Amino acid sequence: MLVIAVLYNEKMVLEEVDSKINGQIKVVRSLGFGTYLQVDNLTQSGGIINAIWKGVLRKIKNQKSKVKNCLILGLGGGTVAKLINKNWPEAKITGVDLDPIMVKLGTRYLGLDTSRVKVVIADASAYRLVPNAFDIVIVDLYIGKEFPAKFTSDVFLKKLSNNKLVIFNRLYFGDKKTEALAFSQKLKKFFSKVEVVYPVANMIIICRN
Repeated sequence: MLVIAVLYNEKMVLEEVDSKINGQIKVVRSLGFGTYLQVDNLTQSGGIINAIWKGVLRKIKNQKSKVKNCLILGLGGGTVAKLINKNWPEAKITGVDLDPIMVKLGTRYLGLDTSRVKVVIADASAYRLVPNAFDIVIVDLYIGKEFPAKFTSDVFLKKLSNNKLVIFNRLYFGDKKTEALAFSQKLKKFFSKVEVVYPVANMIIICRN
């Protein structure tokens, strides 16, 4: 059993890349979690992130939600895009990310190019959101451990509230708990229904109008 545990936790760094946006990005492979992208020792795409979003999107699918158009703000390496593609094969997916290096690594190591995503390299805060253009909007806008303050602004949240289903990912450990809880309360000003689930060390906030 000890040998199995050691092998399960053994990690190999496949590549390290410096990004002007995210700093150092590591591509890591482990027996337990497969290949994933890591910034500030936190997994950004692949690995445990796949498990987190898999459960959340299964919940949405079980509620008979129809997804024909999906917007992902914070595409990263494309974990969520692949899951959307699996659950709703006909959905058109647009993924917005500020860091082209993260997207490039997702294509090289995580199969992002197989998800039929329209990739937009841009600042999500400046992305033009047409009201009700998307059936689901995923907001996963971390740079390392930080969720930039501009994505908690009234202006940004008001723009998102024009969509019927918006799902936010927030870290939920240590001092991040207070930030995440305050944010979930703020969202009640913009959405008629706010539901919170807690997978692993994250808070997923499901918002509807």
